Amino acid sequence: MTDDVLIERPDAYPGVEVIRLNRPAKKNAITRAMYAKMAQALNAAASDDAVRATAFLGTEGCFSAGNDMADFMAFAMGGTMGGEVLDFLRALAGAQKPLVSGVDGLAIGVGTTLHLHCDLTIASSRSMFRTPFVDLALVPEAASSLLVPRIAGHQRAFALLAAGEPFTAAQALEAGLIWKIVDAEAIETQALTLAAGLAAKSPEALRIARQLIRGDRADVLARIDEEARHFSAQLKSAEARAAFEAFMRR
Repeated sequence: MTDDVLIERPDAYPGVEVIRLNRPAKKNAITRAMYAKMAQALNAAASDDAVRATAFLGTEGCFSAGNDMADFMAFAMGGTMGGEVLDFLRALAGAQKPLVSGVDGLAIGVGTTLHLHCDLTIASSRSMFRTPFVDLALVPEAASSLLVPRIAGHQRAFALLAAGEPFTAAQALEAGLIWKIVDAEAIETQALTLAAGLAAKSPEALRIARQLIRGDRADVLARIDEEARHFSAQLKSAEARAAFEAFMRR
């Protein structure tokens, strides 16, 4: 389980901490334990002067298929969801140091919305972004219902978050959801090079500039909590249970 998320500090990229999703057999679907480990890494980095930037990476051909459906099913059948997801989303939204991400291939659900909180996201041309929340009788999360309309406008936000339309890397770039498209084999190197470049800058000046650009995060954190209340309620609904059961039968 611990190897499903790797926390790395590569010598070749000083000041950079890597959070790598490493569950390729399950398309990097994120479990509660994985959320907890990522939250812990972000919180530890916040008070560690040796870490000046964080980079999120997946595996070849897949960033993440989103939340682990077994966790959803367990909650829908009467279990508890736990606070791991919210702990991670709050740590992500409140991060005071630069966040970079590299996407190659599949980016579903939180595999898409995670990048809304990153300062620079690069993707390969074969990447596909999709948030099938409503298809699973769920609602948007990670403050995506606030952030995507701000970035991309109502029409594209509705297409992505409500209609569940997939976005190619080119469409994500046009919508402003990612910064640049690069070759698949260059994703990791370029993402880490970007992160190392940020880590080499004046940390205080970069912190202030980033804060000015991003603005007050209170509304983002409030929307994360509001979405979570709806999300939790929907997880318990009969329509969500039916959708999960249909998904698990595939």
